[in-house]
Amino acid sequence: MTESRQRHAGQMETIKKVLHYIKKYWMLVGMSLALAAVIVALTLYVPILTGDAVDLIVDRGLVDLPGIMVILGRIAIAMAFTAVAQWVMNTANNYITYHVIQDIRQDAFHKLENLPLKYLDAKSYGDIVSRVIADVDTFADGLLMGFTQLFTGGLTIVGTLVFMLVTNVPIALVVICITPVSFLVAKFIATRTYTMFKEQSETRGEQTGLIEEMVGSQKIVKTFCREAAVTEQFREINGRLEKCSLKAIFYSSLTNPCTRFVNSLVYAGVGIFGALVAIRGGITVGRLSCFLSYANQYTKPFNEISGVITELQNAIACASRIFQLIEEQAQTPDAENAKILTNAQGNIQLEHVYFQYVPDKKLIQDFNLHVEPGQRVAIVGPTGCGKTTVINLLMRFYDVDQGCIRVDGTDIRDLTRGSLRTSYGMVLQDTWLRAGTILDNIRMGKPQATEEEVVEAARAAHAHSFIKRLPEGYHTVITEDGGSLSQGQKQLLCIARVMLCLPPMLILDEATSSIDTRTEIRIQKAFARMMEGRTSFIVAHRLSTIREADVILVMKDGNIIEQGSHESLLARGGFYRDLYNSQFAG
Repeated sequence: MTESRQRHAGQMETIKKVLHYIKKYWMLVGMSLALAAVIVALTLYVPILTGDAVDLIVDRGLVDLPGIMVILGRIAIAMAFTAVAQWVMNTANNYITYHVIQDIRQDAFHKLENLPLKYLDAKSYGDIVSRVIADVDTFADGLLMGFTQLFTGGLTIVGTLVFMLVTNVPIALVVICITPVSFLVAKFIATRTYTMFKEQSETRGEQTGLIEEMVGSQKIVKTFCREAAVTEQFREINGRLEKCSLKAIFYSSLTNPCTRFVNSLVYAGVGIFGALVAIRGGITVGRLSCFLSYANQYTKPFNEISGVITELQNAIACASRIFQLIEEQAQTPDAENAKILTNAQGNIQLEHVYFQYVPDKKLIQDFNLHVEPGQRVAIVGPTGCGKTTVINLLMRFYDVDQGCIRVDGTDIRDLTRGSLRTSYGMVLQDTWLRAGTILDNIRMGKPQATEEEVVEAARAAHAHSFIKRLPEGYHTVITEDGGSLSQGQKQLLCIARVMLCLPPMLILDEATSSIDTRTEIRIQKAFARMMEGRTSFIVAHRLSTIREADVILVMKDGNIIEQGSHESLLARGGFYRDLYNSQFAG
């Protein structure tokens, strides 16, 4: 299949998907079409009345004023009905367009909530945001223009042809013969603009991704003096966007002058040929004026439709990107008979687990582990050995490639994701806060918690003192990145969030990495109390923080190479002792 055919097939497929969304509002679409027909009929009726009025002006002193006044009254009534019908039709079209957009955005956001993490890890956040926001807005503009102008434009063309054929066939044939030029112009423009607008949309998404990344990582950019490099990268993308936008706009800008040229040909043809017919008595002056009005009305929609086609090319290009997101493979749904994990005891088994992020790059290989209820398991090892990957598998952010993970004897793939994840409390090295009050952020995992319970959790996390110093205490509003809070304070809020929920199993992934040593000692004591009777996984680089763990797993290249208590591993004199001594050398 040639590239043009593939492009055409892709466009038709996108249009079918758009029509699927519009189908829900078929009654309003039908009403809009009916109103468009009424508007066109009344608009075409006015030139007939005008021609009749012209024919009543026979000569000087022979003017039928009463007859003209009657005709003017009819014209006023027709124009009034046209205005009302136009307003109702536009309202219906707006309703259809923005409800279709609402449905598409809803589906896109729902898909984002159900996409596997591997998709989000592999895509630029800015590009995803661009699809859901900018591309949907562009699609809305094209869809609204299509509804408003395609309906009336198409019906106007058909209606004027019928009226012209009824009025005078020879003159109408002149119009019909020149018409194909408009279609050739429209096809020429349409075939060239779709690819350009698609490239423009993709480049804009790339640009949005870079901006979003740079704004979110501005401190890193400044720290490593990358301003010039980032500016150059932005300049390169911006240059590409400029070029593809100019190409798209250049071809789309040909629409108006080209169609106006065709309009002039039609109008001149009707005027010259009609005048010759009128001289021979084949048509009255009033009917000729009516015909000239029809010629103008007939060609005007070609202007509008050609412009609409250009906008629709842009809209379809954006819609195809939106539907790509909506049709992405969602994460594997919970099994139909999936169990809800309640009152988890914390008996966890990993049996012959294999996992890799990239097919040709092995990571976890034949991983086996049995954790008894209430055990504190520390996971240590060099960067990239698979520590955080184990956590991702336990939480089922990723599914294992082979083997299985069991909680209390049940494969986690036979449990609902929601019940599994609420059975874990998780504190990561990377903090996550949402825009809202301190109170709302702490009770995110337990919305029904009272303010007293929140304060108690904050005291246990040693966050209460700094919260009380904030302008409005627990009711202080912060931004999604924590605003002026330090990294340590943000991490304390995340710790308080887990202490409020107190789930049966805990995961602490470098949970105290941003906290000063004095506060860390207090937090460790609080964690020790919290971990009593709870199965806990502790990922740490600072080995001094995991001495009290029941079992320490030493990982390297995705495998457990050593396992035991702190003292037994030191006594063994293996990789763990070398790792431990390297932190206290000198």
